[in-house]
Amino acid sequence: MSTEEDLHSIQWERLRNGDKQALFALYNSTYAHLLRFGLKLCGNDELVKDCITQLFLQLWNKHAQLKPVTNVPAYLFTALKRQLLDQLAYQSRIHDAISKITGKEEENELSYEEIIIRVQQDDEIKQRLHSAIKALTPRQIELIRLKFFEGLSYEQIAAQTSQTVKTAYNTVYDAIKTLRKILS
Repeated sequence: MSTEEDLHSIQWERLRNGDKQALFALYNSTYAHLLRFGLKLCGNDELVKDCITQLFLQLWNKHAQLKPVTNVPAYLFTALKRQLLDQLAYQSRIHDAISKITGKEEENELSYEEIIIRVQQDDEIKQRLHSAIKALTPRQIELIRLKFFEGLSYEQIAAQTSQTVKTAYNTVYDAIKTLRKILS
């Protein structure tokens, strides 16, 4: 085993035992490799960065359930690949749904009852989303607005809000997690 592999194994074991510094050390030592690997898979740098961040947040959230791993980088590459494939599949489903909505389905005329039902469903969804957003902190609301409505990168958000990039990632992740929990 090389010293780098030893270091990764030590960091992994410390992470499993709840050491947050080990998580950061593992993140810092593997980030560039994971980024290159992810870019080879999909070429979308923002998506790859988001998936890497999500991966490490999931590792931290589930550190108590993590099993011992003999090849930590291989584990991380596989986990990132799965994360990217899941995100790409999700984006494809969204794209297909938007295509259906903007495509031929609009040509069909809806009955009066169908229009009323859709309006009521839209109102219900808006109300649920509005209530869910009220559960967020003001900082989470601000960062969600900057990321998803203004389309800023995490680096731009961090610069604009005087935070670190990791803090911006974590805040957005926590906000999304809260919204998912409330809306599900």
